[in-house]
Amino acid sequence: MATGTEVVSDNGHGCCKKGPGYATPLEAMSGPGESLIYVTCVYSGTGIEKPDYLATVDVDSNSPTYSKVIHRLPMPNVGDELHHTGWNSCSSCHGDPSAARRYLVLPSLISGRIYAIDTLKDPRAPSLHKVVEPADIVNKTGLAYPHTSHCLASGDVMVSCLGDKDGNAEGNGFLLLDSEFNVKGRWEKPGHSPTFGYDFWYQPRHNIMISSSWGAPAAFTKGFNLQHVADGLYGRHLNVYSWPNGELKQILDLGDTGLLPLEIRFLHDPSKDSGFVGCALTSNMVRFFKTPDGSWSHEVAISVKPLKVQNWILPEMPGLVTDFLISLDDRFLYFVNWLHGDVRQYSIEDPEKPVLKGQVWVGGLIQKGSSVVAEGEDGKTWQYDVPEIQTASLWNSFHTKNSCQICICGIANSYSISYGSF
Repeated sequence: MATGTEVVSDNGHGCCKKGPGYATPLEAMSGPGESLIYVTCVYSGTGIEKPDYLATVDVDSNSPTYSKVIHRLPMPNVGDELHHTGWNSCSSCHGDPSAARRYLVLPSLISGRIYAIDTLKDPRAPSLHKVVEPADIVNKTGLAYPHTSHCLASGDVMVSCLGDKDGNAEGNGFLLLDSEFNVKGRWEKPGHSPTFGYDFWYQPRHNIMISSSWGAPAAFTKGFNLQHVADGLYGRHLNVYSWPNGELKQILDLGDTGLLPLEIRFLHDPSKDSGFVGCALTSNMVRFFKTPDGSWSHEVAISVKPLKVQNWILPEMPGLVTDFLISLDDRFLYFVNWLHGDVRQYSIEDPEKPVLKGQVWVGGLIQKGSSVVAEGEDGKTWQYDVPEIQTASLWNSFHTKNSCQICICGIANSYSISYGSF
């Protein structure tokens, strides 16, 4: 997940010749489209002992290499598990003409490394600029398992870290790197670390930052075990911080309807004081918002019903909401049901009452060719067709032995990062 905008030809200064990005989300929406995207490809869980790599994909429809991978940059180590990438500078630095979106920041969840990738020297073939080693991070902050990166208006980079070096969630918090990618310390004040860490999003006009809760690294690195949820090793809370002071002001308990709150997004309009968080295990999209008394509250805005299935580990299959994004004009919300395999579009022009507007099936476990079938209310079983893209079935792409997990980051209107697997 990340925010910001830029185009390659402007050297990271967008269309306005000021700082990177755009002054407003709507300006970004009217800017030029992507010409390149960067995709982090991860070999974790494939049995292939190769370094993760950053792929450059040509998405210029007028280019002879349109839709093709035109470059691969392997990391210097094996077993990193690259995660949510971000930029060194973004639209938060729009007012600073000395700032430029040049470096892509790649946190590595398992190894604890953070890579800075130079995309300015050759945008089509980015190069490794610097490696922040885990020993340096642990020695100076006690943090490990870096996950989500965001650029700050100060020029610093902030990274959520999900535990200490031993995988204990109690050691989680927020890492600050300076503009040269040197470790500065923790962002949050002493004693104000969250119970669990994952994603975060800040809204400066409301002096607020809200983070979400995944689980203890000692648990999720061994594979998901439902018993660990009952054992308290996974989260169900949102953490409300003062921005930029780093004081934990409020903890929202989402209860049993908000288990494993992962990706979190404020609305793009900086005057708005609400947003959404996707709760994976309960397959709910929860809306959070500011109340008249200045505190924060929450409600379930969208609930994905489980499907009755056959030939699976359980008689019912949850959707398992993973990543989502909000359109720059705040009209639509899109999210993925990882297990069901559909991408949904909701109108959120009334954020309190989202309306389903579109749905496309692109993967998941109940597509034709799978042993798993869904059962309707009438008792009839069904599966769905998977579309073909340029003669390649998404089913084959999702299940190839060389599959990688991916994070996508564009360099023109890179206001979002989507996460999935193929």
